[in-house]
Amino acid sequence: MHDCFEQLIVLKTVVGVAGACYTALMEIRFTPEQERLLSQVASQEGTDIEHLVRDAALRLLEQDAQFRGAVRRGVEQADRGDFIEEEEMEARIERMLEP
Repeated sequence: MHDCFEQLIVLKTVVGVAGACYTALMEIRFTPEQERLLSQVASQEGTDIEHLVRDAALRLLEQDAQFRGAVRRGVEQADRGDFIEEEEMEARIERMLEP
């Protein structure tokens, strides 16, 4: 049973399977405060909550795929013995942290 104060947002997505498309529904529950914040951001962006949440989820999936790819490439490099010296690593980190 869900908290009676939670708001329910239903997302509709079009999913392609073997060349066929169909609409799938997903329920996501937000507290009233979370929904207020989502509504505020959606309004500022000129969209609705459904599109805002869907776009955010798609960005998350894209960023996750990029991160996992980078980790996979790093593991492959380590497996090949491709390492950098500690001094080079520290220099790279310093360059990344420079304003």
